[in-house]
Amino acid sequence: MNTPAPALVPQRFAAAVERIRRSTRRMKLAVLTAFVAALVSLVSLTGTWSLADLRAYDYLSIIGRPPLPKDGPIIVAIDEPSMAEIGSQWPWPRALHARLVESLRRAGARAIALDVIFAEPAAAAENDTALAAVLGPDIVLAGDQSVIETPQADQFVRTEPLPLFTETGAKVGIASVNLSGDGTLRQVPPYSDGFAVTLAAVAGADPAPPLSGALVQTFGPARTYPTVSYYQALDPENFLPAGIFRDRVVIVGLSLQNAPTLAEGGIDAFAISDTVFSRGLVAGAEVQATIYDNLVHRLFIKRAGATIAIPAIILASLAAALAVSRSTSWRTLGYGAIALTLIFLASYVLMRLGHVFVSPLGPGLAFFGVAVGQAGLDYAEERRQRREITRAFSQYLSPALVERLAQDPSQLKLGGERRTLTILFCDVRGFTTISEDMKDDPEGLTTLINRLLTPLSEAVLNRGGTIDKYIGDCLMAFWNAPLDDPDHAVHAVQAARDMLTALSNLNAELEAEANTAGRPPKTLRIGIGINTGECVVGNMGSARRFDYSALGDAVNLASRLEGASKDYGISLLLGERTARLAAAKFPTAEIDRITVKGRSEVSPVFTVADGASESALEHHHRFVEAKYRGAVTADDPLFEQLKSELPSLERYYERERERLLH
Repeated sequence: MNTPAPALVPQRFAAAVERIRRSTRRMKLAVLTAFVAALVSLVSLTGTWSLADLRAYDYLSIIGRPPLPKDGPIIVAIDEPSMAEIGSQWPWPRALHARLVESLRRAGARAIALDVIFAEPAAAAENDTALAAVLGPDIVLAGDQSVIETPQADQFVRTEPLPLFTETGAKVGIASVNLSGDGTLRQVPPYSDGFAVTLAAVAGADPAPPLSGALVQTFGPARTYPTVSYYQALDPENFLPAGIFRDRVVIVGLSLQNAPTLAEGGIDAFAISDTVFSRGLVAGAEVQATIYDNLVHRLFIKRAGATIAIPAIILASLAAALAVSRSTSWRTLGYGAIALTLIFLASYVLMRLGHVFVSPLGPGLAFFGVAVGQAGLDYAEERRQRREITRAFSQYLSPALVERLAQDPSQLKLGGERRTLTILFCDVRGFTTISEDMKDDPEGLTTLINRLLTPLSEAVLNRGGTIDKYIGDCLMAFWNAPLDDPDHAVHAVQAARDMLTALSNLNAELEAEANTAGRPPKTLRIGIGINTGECVVGNMGSARRFDYSALGDAVNLASRLEGASKDYGISLLLGERTARLAAAKFPTAEIDRITVKGRSEVSPVFTVADGASESALEHHHRFVEAKYRGAVTADDPLFEQLKSELPSLERYYERERERLLH
């Protein structure tokens, strides 16, 4: 039979489709990038996100932090041993503080800060008089500032020491601190007359002005600073090393040996960045010492504002878009992890070397959002492609091959390509007669054809073939496309043999059914032609509708072989190249040479000689050569010999004898 010659969808059309697909992907990626960058930028301006940024700072700031300055303050702790030694509960008499100031001054302290607020007169006036008598310009006293919120406006209330104490020349520093939303102390107090700022001025240091929002660099958990007990400082000659206070800054305040935990809470004790790990609170005196060293040694960290944070988020979004611009895969997760690590590393390096904290969370989330978002879009597109491939090829390929295509669509070149294929045509013999006999039973005819084509199709699919089309009672299939099949010729011949076996089984069923029904049986016969050659394979058809198909001279010859098979009384004919490729698996025998329409050269045709011995094939070969020379006669005894040696070709020999007789 002749095959139709559908038009091949041009390669440039497929290329255009691919360009459109890539352009659509780029557009989606651009929209995704802009959306993620805008969303993360907006979220980064919220209070909740700001707190998350500060949590990130907690973790980064304690990694590789600078050592505690050697000339930093010494803490004189109002602690449990001092309370036991002094034998009095807090508050202690102010005359005792006067003794401490005198002791520290004699020991050579450069500046003394009392982190205790003396805002109310003592019960005994002589205590205030005793303390005032020892105060001077080398002393810093603590003050406090609080905010009272009213419907009209916020009111700032300052609490300062008694004028009796400040008239002596002692300085006042605001010891109040600002806590983050989670109750953690991270920021340098913004007061120009803050406790640490004032202490630095009294000590003759050159502190940096406190910047609004600047973050404190901590040096360790509670009791990181050198600390002595209050009672020891009262008598340093007997309890402390000589010269311990000489030319040092001293801060006096509450600092318990058993530092309270975050869960317990405590008076004048604060959570700092180290509390993330230690869970312990740090005494107010030690907090002031930390702030002092941050200002004097310029160790505090500037916190980047929105003008830096938002461009960083946009830059990370663009970097992610560039990283996934071509494709995404499971490796994208690995690349994303590397990118996030680099973002955190960049934030850390900038914090350590530039003393600027740019939170890695915003850029990290933006990068992750774009990368994962595009991976999700690609996954959805891949799923859609798999569904399309499954839908397009499920009727043409076996489930295993469909799954292979779905897993790796890149193997499929729908735009058209040249490939060496093995093509099979199978047609029902005498179908016109069968149709006439069953013209009053169209449903029965349809059922019969379906019963035949179903096992024939299964034979193709089971051998890895692609069903091209059904044309009435004819089936066309090919091998080695869309997936590579190195043994395509062998698989096609195996499929043909499976078809003949399936036909024999179906005829046995039909005969049994006919005997049961008491009617003559219908015996079905098929002819199969197989040829191997170069073809063009791809989407064939119009711009509106097309199918995956093949065309070329090799296809035409396969169709011609199927039609010629009935002339030789043989169910299966092979082209020369197919026979050569399958010869290692099946005994093949040349039976004739034919001329195909449109081709000048003759084409040898072969068949499979089941059960043939080497000698039988040799005898057959001599017979065919003699036939080509015209040296065979109808009464040649070789006919009977070959029919005996090759019973599968008996009908072929009978046809050849009949031709000689007529």
